[in-house]
Amino acid sequence: MSSPAANNQFRQAFREEAHEILIDLETALLELNEKREDTELVSRAFRALHTIKGSGAMFGFDALAAFTHSLENAFDEVRSGRLAVTADLVDLTLSALDHMRDLLQDIPLNNSIDRDSLLTRLRSMIATRQQGPGERNASGGLAVDHLPDPASSRVWTIHFAPGPQLMRAGSDPLLLIRELGSLGELLSTANMASIPPLAELDPERCYITWDFVLRTSVGLDAIRDVFIFVEDCCELSIEPQEPPTENEGYLIAGRLEDKRESRGGRRHYDSPDSSSSIRVAAAKLDEFVNLVGELVTVQARLSELAVRRDDPDVSAVAEEVDRLASALRETSMNVRMMPIRGTFERFRRLVHDLARDLDKDVELSIEGADTELDKSVIHQLGDPLMHLIRNSMDHGIGTPEDRVAHGKPARATIHLAARYSGASVLISVCDDGRGIDVDAVRARAIERGLIKPDAQPSDSEIHALLFQPGFSTAQEVTDISGRGVGMDVVRRNVDKLRGSIDVASKSGQGTTVTLRLPLTLAIIDGLLVTVGDAYFVLPLADTLECVELSRSEIDNSNGKQLVNVRGQFVPYIRLRDHFNITNALPDFEQVMLVDTEDGYCGLVFDRVLGNCQTMIKSLGRLYQHVQAVSGATILGNGKVALILDPHRLVQECVRAVGLRVRGHPRLSGSVGGALSGPWNQSPPI
Repeated sequence: MSSPAANNQFRQAFREEAHEILIDLETALLELNEKREDTELVSRAFRALHTIKGSGAMFGFDALAAFTHSLENAFDEVRSGRLAVTADLVDLTLSALDHMRDLLQDIPLNNSIDRDSLLTRLRSMIATRQQGPGERNASGGLAVDHLPDPASSRVWTIHFAPGPQLMRAGSDPLLLIRELGSLGELLSTANMASIPPLAELDPERCYITWDFVLRTSVGLDAIRDVFIFVEDCCELSIEPQEPPTENEGYLIAGRLEDKRESRGGRRHYDSPDSSSSIRVAAAKLDEFVNLVGELVTVQARLSELAVRRDDPDVSAVAEEVDRLASALRETSMNVRMMPIRGTFERFRRLVHDLARDLDKDVELSIEGADTELDKSVIHQLGDPLMHLIRNSMDHGIGTPEDRVAHGKPARATIHLAARYSGASVLISVCDDGRGIDVDAVRARAIERGLIKPDAQPSDSEIHALLFQPGFSTAQEVTDISGRGVGMDVVRRNVDKLRGSIDVASKSGQGTTVTLRLPLTLAIIDGLLVTVGDAYFVLPLADTLECVELSRSEIDNSNGKQLVNVRGQFVPYIRLRDHFNITNALPDFEQVMLVDTEDGYCGLVFDRVLGNCQTMIKSLGRLYQHVQAVSGATILGNGKVALILDPHRLVQECVRAVGLRVRGHPRLSGSVGGALSGPWNQSPPI
């Protein structure tokens, strides 16, 4: 018998897989609502329900299996063409999915959707279909017919041999056989020749194999669906045969025996190790990546030790460890990367429900769903995207009548997209609605005292006001918006991810909100630099080129912090001044040209020590408001290096002198008291 711990492990694994199946089912239902004649979507929904029903019964989720069985029956009617897909059926099934999620978490029924009400509505819907004689039982429920019509049935021979891992995974062969028998007329023969002596018997393994002859009206897919959850850990063959005559029926057992002998007693089981993927707990994965990060730090210490000792043997070992550590780091990062598809698909349901509640016609389109991000980034991305979509649905998109009056299609579109940009990913939420009313935003900002009445802020500065805590232009509070919380949540969550937000809007045409997020929060490729005795790491993906800055160039700049790079003047920020480092100045400083959201800028430091692989460590709550530093790392010499965020560093310096920021084509004024000139030009390289 399986231990309680093992059973809990299997139940938790089923919960996780069932949640993924429900997300896929939800997506299929929403697509089916738009393409109601798509038989593949119907089959996809039926298979998902069938899997949850059969697997739920195996792992002790009896209430879930019983409830799902009713939904499966309904979609079997749809699949057979006896029940039409309607908006009511889709909405009812979506409500049922919410109830199934509660059942998965063992939430008490009095805290969830009324199951009896759902089942009553489902039976009523099925009862209205066009039905043939004998298809309804006295209670109005679906009657299971075990005797298929000979005119439309065919005979299948099935061989089923459970593998060694089948029962250990929590599956019950007898439940599978019982479900197979519900498809039609079933004859079975059990082979017990492989059962070992009692002393050698493993109680967690099934040694019996079965051969079946099944006469049924269903097709191959429906038969294979019975074994869908165990097909990887058993030997299974399903072959069509001609229907036996009455006399041949008596020979079935003999034919099965001949078939079994023709197999020669040979059996092949698919090893669980042959699976293309495995499920790993997130905590274990985080621990693995942390250990890889520590290994990278130790490897850096070893490399520095090899340089100091000038020992060829130690250097050879250090180079080999460096190569292996780099490969391991890349592998660990790839393991953490996940496609953003699952997060995107979740919002189809949100758009569907909000469109119904707001009486609007809205379609969600998705692009770049296969873009991969660190799992920790994806985990924190759900709330910001949810609030952005809710804001678009409520404020940005008008009613169908309003859109038609303004010459737009009645159906609105929200476009959710993801794409790579260097070491970042750009996530955009775009709608074709009214756009942002900058006058209304400005008026509300003056009313709240955020800006002075005579101020003339740019559009980008007005857009930034939307992310202030409690800011809203809504005239009344609703269940969806009006409290000024959503956009503040977006800003705070994006800040935690070391990302940034850009808003572009045009009145009457729509709004696009773009989130720039790092690919990973764990390990980055960096450039190690020094200012005096302090060490800093610049993300390698943001750097463009390095040029020298001599003392004479500084003296001849008339107090302007500009460097001439092949005829173009680029503003720069001196890390020495920004971090108040007072060591003696070198004769030549280095300027690293970086690409930021506000344009191209130079960061001035003393020396470049070279490339490094860096594991990012949090600075803790005490430094959570230090925006220009995204974390720290431990170097091979044991010292701490601060990891700079060039985007935040530039924004911090620009805002310090009250200048216009993101979206403005030029920067004029001074940073640190002496910076002016072109800002958003092409890179001089």
